[in-house]
Amino acid sequence: MNTLKRVLGSLRRADNDYQLIQDGDKIAIGISGGKDSSLLLYCMHLYQKFSKKDYKVIGLYIDLGFGAEDMTPLVEWFRPYGVEIRTEKSQIAQILDLHRDKKGRIECSLCSQFKKAAVINAAKRLGCNKVGFAHHVDDALETLLMNAIHGGRLATFEPKMLLERSQVTFIRPLIYARENDIAHTVKDLGIPIIRSNCPNDGNTERQQMKLMLKQLYHCYPSARDNLPKMLHNPDQLKLWTPLKNGGTQHNDQ
Repeated sequence: MNTLKRVLGSLRRADNDYQLIQDGDKIAIGISGGKDSSLLLYCMHLYQKFSKKDYKVIGLYIDLGFGAEDMTPLVEWFRPYGVEIRTEKSQIAQILDLHRDKKGRIECSLCSQFKKAAVINAAKRLGCNKVGFAHHVDDALETLLMNAIHGGRLATFEPKMLLERSQVTFIRPLIYARENDIAHTVKDLGIPIIRSNCPNDGNTERQQMKLMLKQLYHCYPSARDNLPKMLHNPDQLKLWTPLKNGGTQHNDQ
C-alpha cells in the first residue's frame, strides 16, 4: 500500500499548503465512477481520522443523461465505511446535444462547465459549503498545455477557489498526486471502476496531451518531476513584459 501512503501524503501536503479543509466543513466530492474521484472520496474518509479535523464528506454523482451508469458496485464498496453516495439527475446530455460543434461532436469544455454547475447546485441543496474534485497534477499539466496551445497563456486550475456567486469553495485535494499512483492504489484496494457512457470517453484532446507528456517524459525523464514543480515554484515566472513605448523590460540576473 505504498502508493496509498503517497496519495494520502500528497493530500496532506495540499491541505497544509492551501488550507483546503477546516473543522465544520461539509464537503461534496464530485464522483463519476472513475478511479480518480472514487479514490478521492476514500482518501477524504481516511483523512478525517489522521488529520484530527472534524468535517463531513459525501459522494455526489451527477447523472448527465447519456444513460445512467450503474453506481451500485461503488455504493456497496463504500457502505462498510459509512460513506454516503448521492445521485442527482440532470438534463445536461440533452442540452449538449443542442450545442454540438461543427463536426457534430459534444464539446468537452461545455460539458465540464455544466457538470461543475450541477455539482455545485446539488451540493448547496445538501448543505455543503465545499465541493471537491479529483483533479491531480497530471491533469493540471495537461490543462496548462491546452491553455498554451489554444489560448496563448500559461494558466491552469487552482487548488482552491471561492465561487463568489454561490459562496461555495471549490477544492482539489489531489492536486499533488500522480495519476500512476492513483491507478495503482485503486487496483490494490479493489475499488470498482464504473465505465463511463460519455460518447467522447477516451477520445478527447486531453488524451492527446496525456500522450504528448508521456513522450516528453520518455525523452527527458527529469521533466516528470520538474514540470509539476514549475506549477508551484515561487520563482516560476520570467516572461516578456512589453513597455508602453514598445520597448522590453530587461532584468539583469
